[in-house]
Amino acid sequence: MNILLIGSGGREHALAWKLKQSPKAERIYCAPGNPGIAQVAECVNIGVTDFDKIEKFARDKQIGLVVIGPEDPLALGLTDRLQKAGIKVFGPNKAAARLEGDKWFAKELMRHQSVPTADARSFTDADAADEYVKMHGAPLVVKAVGLAKGKGVSVCYRDVEAIDAIDQCIRQRAFGEAGARIVIEEFMTGPECSILAFIDRRNIYIMETSQDHKTIDDGDTGPMTGGMGAYSPTPVITDEVLAQIERDVFVPILDGLIREDIEYKGILYAGVMLTAAGPRVLEFNCRFGDPETEPLMMRLKSDLLEVMLAVADGRLDEITLEWDRRPAMCVVASSKGYPGKNRTGDVITGVEAGDEMADVKVFHCGTDTVDGQLVTAGGRVLAVTAIGDTLKDAQKKCYDAMAKINFDGMHYRRDIGHRALR
Repeated sequence: MNILLIGSGGREHALAWKLKQSPKAERIYCAPGNPGIAQVAECVNIGVTDFDKIEKFARDKQIGLVVIGPEDPLALGLTDRLQKAGIKVFGPNKAAARLEGDKWFAKELMRHQSVPTADARSFTDADAADEYVKMHGAPLVVKAVGLAKGKGVSVCYRDVEAIDAIDQCIRQRAFGEAGARIVIEEFMTGPECSILAFIDRRNIYIMETSQDHKTIDDGDTGPMTGGMGAYSPTPVITDEVLAQIERDVFVPILDGLIREDIEYKGILYAGVMLTAAGPRVLEFNCRFGDPETEPLMMRLKSDLLEVMLAVADGRLDEITLEWDRRPAMCVVASSKGYPGKNRTGDVITGVEAGDEMADVKVFHCGTDTVDGQLVTAGGRVLAVTAIGDTLKDAQKKCYDAMAKINFDGMHYRRDIGHRALR
């Protein structure tokens, strides 16, 4: 079977690497891909939202399955377009992708289905939002309603920070139209975790647990990012808590989508905070998380292509996943300036040396080649991932491999996994 993977980040590299291991995978293409993905797939110069070219390529190459990695093409309806053309797709349609693309839609659905989440108000008027902050008082969380690449969330401990976040979103349009409407939520405390599940409209298969690190600096400080590292499994989630999350979050949300006549097929990712009152949903994503995908794919022993086909065909109930019992960890190296305006074009060295280490895989997130040299091409550049007998062992392998890699302005956290190890 020929496969077309859409995307160009670390998530897509990990998926391509895992799909390549399937005996059913004949040729794997990736649009547009990156130099790391090019090691396991044929990269084609097609943008993730160039639907006309994607459809034509899928027809010409007799693609048996299109796997959509990033959120933008999902939110814009690539699944709908390809399905209408008779092409099999792994990824939710446009209506289902609103769970990620419209945070207020997700809030309303959670409220209707009694899914535990933070109390929230929605605003399009900055002055009204400012008044709400002054009346309610910090701490608060301000979120752009639309897609903002993981950067549209501000945790505000003072009123002035919340008002500044409102100004950035609504008045200054720092996140474009994604911030034209905002959600202001109550502040919650507790450990966060990432729960990902395969969904085939009626069936739910929850994967192994994971936990990521959102802020840029050690000690969970600094601005929010798309993710600076992750590990799997997380000890904060017991079997009892996971069963509770499935019962109180996934089942009612899927039931609510069915009631709305929305067919959901693909990945449903719930960002969950374990508060004193129990698990509460922070957000939903409609695709594999990044960087959670990297350690999850290191641990997955089952054939990923088989699972994706089962989801697309509506027969997820026939699948049983097998996981490596050993933990895995991922540490992200970012470029200078990230998560703000980051620099690109810096020469990267040492990736091959890190990749050659036992139980280590260096996934490319934002890289390119210029005159035969590997260079930075994004905010998050590399995701160094390792599996070990213990989490401490996996952590050591990650940082030993990271020590071999270098580029000007390179930044990475030195404490990934600190919560679990503590």
